[in-house]
Amino acid sequence: MRYGIVLFTSDRGITPASAAQAAEDVGFDSFSVPEHTHIPVKREAAHPGTGGAALPDDRYMRTLDPWVALATAASVTRRITLSTMVALPVEHDPITLAKTIASLDHLADGRVKLGVGYGWNVDELSDHGVPHGRRRTMLREYLEAMRALWTEEEPSYEGEFVTFGPCWAWPKPVRDRIPTSVGAAGTKNTFAWIVRSADGWITTPGENRIEEKVRLLRSMWEEAGRAGTPEITVLAGKPDDDALVRWEAAGVSEVVFGLPDRSVTEVRSYLERLAGKLGIAA
Repeated sequence: MRYGIVLFTSDRGITPASAAQAAEDVGFDSFSVPEHTHIPVKREAAHPGTGGAALPDDRYMRTLDPWVALATAASVTRRITLSTMVALPVEHDPITLAKTIASLDHLADGRVKLGVGYGWNVDELSDHGVPHGRRRTMLREYLEAMRALWTEEEPSYEGEFVTFGPCWAWPKPVRDRIPTSVGAAGTKNTFAWIVRSADGWITTPGENRIEEKVRLLRSMWEEAGRAGTPEITVLAGKPDDDALVRWEAAGVSEVVFGLPDRSVTEVRSYLERLAGKLGIAA
């Protein structure tokens, strides 16, 4: 079971490059960042954590662009995997987003993974022209279209939200396919979507009955005839030895811990303590 770090980026505190470098130095396996292009002041969408219009953290308003953030991290690291947790592809043009991600993967020597979400903030999505009630279908088409651009010599795609004719598009990802996981509540509907359209599941913060849900996803995966096993990423709070043992036995691939956006010295000290508790060696 691997261990990773997620930094809720902002224009304050440690930079993504410094955080990723520090995480790699002490032995963590992955570094992730989130995405919000903006937060509408007036919203109908309730935050899943607060249950209302209040935000639990003002970094939602100050989030850095994930691809720029990961590019800076790629330039100062050599081993650690770089990912989003989670990105919102439907807020972008899929052709240019595919180019951005493939370029990052090329420059990072194949270290990029993609964590995506449907998007809880439907008001934010609406500002990008995402129709109400269609975000899951739109995300599926975006992922299918981007995979065509990443893997085919003359890709084309025709869907409800994405259409383009045969074209040339390079670079291609180093491993041909960018591994893609979906961050959403662990329900049967979510797992059916993942089995059809993604490579793994990222839990929501505070997700319960994780072992039971992992068994369900793996069962649905096998019944659908998918090869291998799904990637399972758990967002955790403080390290819990008993939980870590249970998760590993259940088939969890990686456990990811949040990182404070403080000074470089404070963050490095935090990472060293966390690595020590997890038994990670640099």
